Amino acid sequence: MQTKKGKSPSLRFRGYTDDWEDRKLGEMLINLEAGVSVNSSDYETGFFILKTSAIKQGTVDTLEVKSVVQEEVSKAKTPLIKNSIIISRMNTPELVGASGIVRESIDNIFLPDRLWQGQVAENFSSEWLIQSINIASNIQKIRDLATGTSGSMKNISKKSILDLIIIVPKLKEQKQIGSFFKQVDNTIDLHQRKLDLLKKQKKGFLQKMFPKNGAKVPELRFEGFTDDWEQRKFGEFITSHSYKKYLAIPESKGQYEVIQQGDNPIIGYSDGKAFENFSDVTLFGDHTVSIYKPIQPFFVATDGVKILTADDVEGYFLYTMLEKYKPNSQGYKRHFTILKNETAWLSTAKDEQQKIGSFFKQLDNLITLHQRKLDLLKEQKKAFLKKMFI
Repeated sequence: MQTKKGKSPSLRFRGYTDDWEDRKLGEMLINLEAGVSVNSSDYETGFFILKTSAIKQGTVDTLEVKSVVQEEVSKAKTPLIKNSIIISRMNTPELVGASGIVRESIDNIFLPDRLWQGQVAENFSSEWLIQSINIASNIQKIRDLATGTSGSMKNISKKSILDLIIIVPKLKEQKQIGSFFKQVDNTIDLHQRKLDLLKKQKKGFLQKMFPKNGAKVPELRFEGFTDDWEQRKFGEFITSHSYKKYLAIPESKGQYEVIQQGDNPIIGYSDGKAFENFSDVTLFGDHTVSIYKPIQPFFVATDGVKILTADDVEGYFLYTMLEKYKPNSQGYKRHFTILKNETAWLSTAKDEQQKIGSFFKQLDNLITLHQRKLDLLKEQKKAFLKKMFI
């Protein structure tokens, strides 16, 4: 690859020197049509309508569908067409304008009225175009076209999307860029499938390695353990430690992590006297029902982060139990009170707890490793998109 300044990207494949040209999206994306409103069905009919949530980071997840009443199929117009591009024309502010490419034609999946489908015109590369539409600057341009009350559903008109200006190279360069990013996407998809499989396997192990259906022992068990498990409420054996001494304002630097509730637990860092005996601790999000297993001394960001241990329960086994038995979210409530009344099955053999905890710790480490690889690939793609498009 080589770099070049001017009306061209900063990073290019060798041999390309021509400036890119302004073109309307309507020159490249033809036969743009929205789906129609059809009635969904609670029963399997063999015909489906794509959910608006199926459009994900330039791809179309054809498993994200709803069954359609068979009598409504004749109204559904065009099914998914290979290499067509789907754009969300009506959605929430953060999702309107999302787009993805259809990898395979599917006759029994149709579009809802909130999505457009268009075919890519000759002399343009569909693989290049979907990447171009999804670079940050073009996503923002598309969302700026949306109208509607702030905070509610947004809508994009057909004329405004077709008049959108995109900067375009010659077809040969489009194809080379498109092929490169298709390989990147295939690698990302492969790692995503591996990660999804690991999470599915973990879910299966959680079902099989804890008693169910009235049984007093799990279906799958380590060799040498035969005693019945005990059924107890969490409130009978967990302890919530005072958080007050460990509240900290997160900073960009510090010796110890500051933990918050939710999917992104590490909010920053702090110095001082942290909670030191972390090995048997699980952090429970009182409002979010999130759980986090600290791996070093820590601080907490709010009183909603409950510091939990349990008498005679190995640390990672407790974490796994909470994953298995934690209550479903009921909105912005104090879920710790609900958790204390939840019933769980508990092995009384410390050795068995340690084996189970160690097994799930290794599985979680593997999931974390694959998640980091996936996140790195996505960041690398973002960097390439920024440098290889205008």
